[in-house]
Amino acid sequence: MALAATLTPAAVNVRILLAVAVVLLAARLFGWLISLIGQPQVHGEILAGIALGPSLLGVVWPEAVDYLFPSEIVGALKIVAQLGLVVFMFLIGLELDLPKLSGQGHKAVLISHASILLPILLGVSLGFWLHPRFGEGADRLGFVLFLGVAMAITAFPVLARVLQETGLYKTRVGVLTMTCAAVDDITAWCVLAGVVAIVKSAGFAETLTTIALSLAFVVAMLGLVRPLLARLPAVPVWGALALALGCAWTTEEIGIHAIFGAFLAGAVMPRGEGIQHEVKLKLETVTLSLLLPVFFVVVGLATRIDMLDSPYLWGVTAAVVAAAIVGKWGGSAIAARITGEPWRDANVIGILMNTRGLTELVILTVGLELGVIGETMFTIMVLMALVTTLMATPMLALVSRAHRHRRGALVPAA
Repeated sequence: MALAATLTPAAVNVRILLAVAVVLLAARLFGWLISLIGQPQVHGEILAGIALGPSLLGVVWPEAVDYLFPSEIVGALKIVAQLGLVVFMFLIGLELDLPKLSGQGHKAVLISHASILLPILLGVSLGFWLHPRFGEGADRLGFVLFLGVAMAITAFPVLARVLQETGLYKTRVGVLTMTCAAVDDITAWCVLAGVVAIVKSAGFAETLTTIALSLAFVVAMLGLVRPLLARLPAVPVWGALALALGCAWTTEEIGIHAIFGAFLAGAVMPRGEGIQHEVKLKLETVTLSLLLPVFFVVVGLATRIDMLDSPYLWGVTAAVVAAAIVGKWGGSAIAARITGEPWRDANVIGILMNTRGLTELVILTVGLELGVIGETMFTIMVLMALVTTLMATPMLALVSRAHRHRRGALVPAA
């Protein structure tokens, strides 16, 4: 690491070009490789980020990691990753159509809330058990609450891509699952915002102030900004970006996190097809092709699978993965069955709601930045996110094959 300590600003400006080039090549290679086994390319890009870090490249060629990612380069990459997170969360907010959610009835609300409540309960229970060993000086309440909320996340964009690639996107079950995931995301982000407010506040009075300011910000965005934007003939891309960045800064200053402001900025954007298409067309490519691969590498550099060096730690990892699957898949499937869905469709909903992917990595990065979780717990949770995401496609195929075997033919959901 002596080389990293001697880098000048001019050298950083040049060396970051090589680092980003390597990141893009690795993301494309891993994305292509994983697509060969029927997985969405974004899963390969996540694996590429981990492979370039200390968990793989750092083991087989540590000099390469030291050269490509010294501390100065990592610092610069974190800035790029932060921009990527803000734009990505803006695009996620843009995907949600709030007015449409109000007419979906009790079924989607029940399923989505069950898929949040059970994982939170299991995560909180695990948190009390894990805090003495993995709390690393963090407040127990913050650690426990964060772990619970982190268990409850569904990756809305990954779920949408899986639905598209499996042909379920236009089926009744697919539409219901998308609605559940949208309600799930809104609820989970609100709960997470509250947890972050508690973690970052110095006391009860400051927590109440943060929550009050957050609610005022939401009211202003929904009651003032959204109607104002709706009156405009068009929202230019530069204006959308300025709104996302300004809202991200505002929520950071309030005391929650930049991602919440960016998410809400996307949610209040006008829903005209032309506006959405133009903004997405111009922002999605650079975000998905450049900014997010950089974010994956920043996550990968903080992921230390080599730290899981005992049967106990791997046992903890297995327990976390099992709790995540039981909570999300089980909670969603049971709630869907209670609302009248057949077991096959209920399991499909549970499998899809169990995907965490990129959204989970965003949440875990927030926790790592706040000091709520340390590197070991971060690594365990990253592995949980990977397992629950990668299992979706093969589990869907398994459920479909079992259904065909019992019925003689797969009956698509009408």
